[in-house]
Amino acid sequence: MGYITARHMVGGQLHQHIAEVRWRNPADNTTGQSTRETMVDWIKNKGGQAYVSDGNTQVAVRVVEATPPYIRTHADGVWTDNLLALPTF
Repeated sequence: MGYITARHMVGGQLHQHIAEVRWRNPADNTTGQSTRETMVDWIKNKGGQAYVSDGNTQVAVRVVEATPPYIRTHADGVWTDNLLALPTF
């Protein structure tokens, strides 16, 4: 499990333009940076679980099946914009 903490956009401002994310693993407090493709693969094929948190609540990050696939938050059956609210780098 990990928390996405920031995003890097390329070519636009929508979810499809998230090129990379920074993350933190709460289990050992390690941090890192991954491409969109790596995150899609980790969530979709490797059982990875990513979240966005505001300190009080956490929202799951899921894969949107598009061409190419991308990541977006999903809460209570609705796609949400929590990733777009994160700081950019």
